[in-house]
Amino acid sequence: MNIKAYISFLKEVLLHSVTSFGGPQANLGLLQLRFVEKRKDLTDDELLEYNAICQLLPGASSTQTIVLIGYKIGGYTLALFTLLVWIFPACAFMTGVAILYNHQNFSAGFSMLAYLKPMSIAFIISAMLKLFSKSVNNTITRWVFIGASLAVLIGFKSPWTIPLVILLAGIATNFSKKRIPTVPVQKVKIKTRTIVIFLLFFIVAGFLSEKATRNNWTQQKVFNLFETNYRFGTFVFGGGDVLIPLMYEQYVTRPSSNRIIKSKRNVIKVSSDAFLTGAGLVRAVPGPVWSVTSYMGAIAVNDKSIPWQIVGSITAALGVFLPSFFIVLFAFPLWQILKKYAIVFRSLEGINAAVVGVMLGASFYLSRDLVQSMEVVAWPILITNVLILCTSTYLLYTQKIATHWLVLSVITIGFISSI
Repeated sequence: MNIKAYISFLKEVLLHSVTSFGGPQANLGLLQLRFVEKRKDLTDDELLEYNAICQLLPGASSTQTIVLIGYKIGGYTLALFTLLVWIFPACAFMTGVAILYNHQNFSAGFSMLAYLKPMSIAFIISAMLKLFSKSVNNTITRWVFIGASLAVLIGFKSPWTIPLVILLAGIATNFSKKRIPTVPVQKVKIKTRTIVIFLLFFIVAGFLSEKATRNNWTQQKVFNLFETNYRFGTFVFGGGDVLIPLMYEQYVTRPSSNRIIKSKRNVIKVSSDAFLTGAGLVRAVPGPVWSVTSYMGAIAVNDKSIPWQIVGSITAALGVFLPSFFIVLFAFPLWQILKKYAIVFRSLEGINAAVVGVMLGASFYLSRDLVQSMEVVAWPILITNVLILCTSTYLLYTQKIATHWLVLSVITIGFISSI
């Protein structure tokens, strides 16, 4: 075990966590800059493969991708520390916001973050340009790239679009058997430790949550929080855009339903205002969007003391992120076996091209907001958005500027503009 190398890697994960704005696609661009080009912890092909696997699994895909990088370098132990370091800054910030909200009429202006969106799009575009030549290099991959771009541009808001595009792309490149020959496959024993632990957590969490509710335990909501968020982490496909509406139904709509009122169950309830405050703010925070669960965890126990609000936050965050951790570490070794089959190996060609297409489609989709905002914002703001988008893309693609300096520069521009 190389402790020094592991600490160096975790420092980079921490820096990545506090500069990773813009969601999964922008996160992929940052991973490519930081861990492929700068540190050379993995290759472009490996990063694309990791990302594709995670897009097909339930859970937080950005979190799963960086966990796999940690797993590649240091096994299960480093993967776990990678998870904790990655989620800590965003979860700590959102917990602080929740505590402020619980104890005073909290409202904060984040106008200094106004220009982070065009910068985030620049991360996606620069990474797409760098990966294009490696992944899109023949007729079939060009068609896959175009099809994936259009599909994502049209169906970006659907949680099924990206997994379906990746699946179809893998099928498409299997129609040619000439590029990649069939190779013999050796039988390998699949380790089931992580999936067994995952299932044990699922069963025990459900049992304790129901028992706490029925017996009205003093800290019942803490058990409910873990079970609810563990369930979210297990079954949610599509990232934060899917998780947040499901949380709204669970915490805001469901407690007011006739069924719950009649049953007199003491369920977790969050006001609509409190929920929307956290759901909106998390978009301006670097790191995983799923860190919004830590905010909801603290809000859910607002009748308790601050230490218990922190416990609620930690419980909710661990509940939603642990399934992502267990599932990806079970699926990855299984994938390593499956990809030795020619049919799976040939699929990688299409999958990699589709991932690059997804990045282009996401860039166009996100850029539409900058164009559509012409009618509701002043021209100087629109021009500044476009300049930041173009300048950031240029610096990232050609100059290899350190990402944290770029983020700080854009925040500074936003701060000056807001004065």
